[in-house]
Amino acid sequence: MQKPRLPFWQIVNMSIGFFGIQFGWSLQMSNMSAIYEYLGAKADQLPLLWLAAPMTGLLVQPIIGHMSDHTWGFLGRRRPYFLSGAILSSLALFAMPNCSALWMAAGLLWILDASINISMEPFRAFVADMLPEDQRTTGFAMQSFFIGLGSSIAAALPWMLHNWFGVANDTGGHSIPLAVRIAFYAGAPVFLGAVLWTIFTTKEYPPDDLEEFLRMKQANAGLLQNANEIAGAVRAMPTTMRQLCVVQFATWLGLFCMFLYFPPAVARNVFGAPDTNSPLYAEGIEWGGNCLAFYSVVCFAFSFVL
Repeated sequence: MQKPRLPFWQIVNMSIGFFGIQFGWSLQMSNMSAIYEYLGAKADQLPLLWLAAPMTGLLVQPIIGHMSDHTWGFLGRRRPYFLSGAILSSLALFAMPNCSALWMAAGLLWILDASINISMEPFRAFVADMLPEDQRTTGFAMQSFFIGLGSSIAAALPWMLHNWFGVANDTGGHSIPLAVRIAFYAGAPVFLGAVLWTIFTTKEYPPDDLEEFLRMKQANAGLLQNANEIAGAVRAMPTTMRQLCVVQFATWLGLFCMFLYFPPAVARNVFGAPDTNSPLYAEGIEWGGNCLAFYSVVCFAFSFVL
């Protein structure tokens, strides 16, 4: 089917959901190590506690991507996954700052990461589904804009709450500081609201031959058949994609070290916080978030250059 060109504001509407998704990711990346340490984790325990992030990405993304390729219902192809992932993610974001034990936060991170991946993965294919080839660059640029905007606001949100609105950044008898708790409480409706905006303002195109699509879906049903199809797609991957995989592999070795240790390192090594009970620790974590917000702005700006 020849896809019609979409007006600018429709491309905006179909990309706004990424603002909410990235808002959730950035809250997690900026604050999760500190939350673990507030709940008693040691620095050498952080990598294991963070294992949910790479493992859910490794498992959930290919499965959800494959499933959404073979889905069609009253909400369309991708939107059922946007909605289900957004609901689960919002509930997890709301619950995370209320954890009172380390095992609760670690278990909830698995739920949060899996849920965000359920929403995020189909968004990658949404541009190709909805836009003609000559508009796809605009579509990806719009997604990059909302990724950068959501990431930068969410990463700096605890600092903004404390310095602009006077929200306390100490624990006040709670396991986790009030500014961080409110940031997560705000993130839940932002995540869900942004995704709902895209769901309600964007209508997906049905398969060219719906009956044939349903027949193929039935023929490929079953866990083994789906696994074989995913493996076949990996084997048929173009050379450029294989090269990109190598680059991404090397990139994420460094990025994950930064996400795990950067905010606590700022708190301890720059602000000199002796422990998590010190006001300097909370201030350092906030400024670590500001640094990650600046990182997001730089990534967003250079995405247009590339």
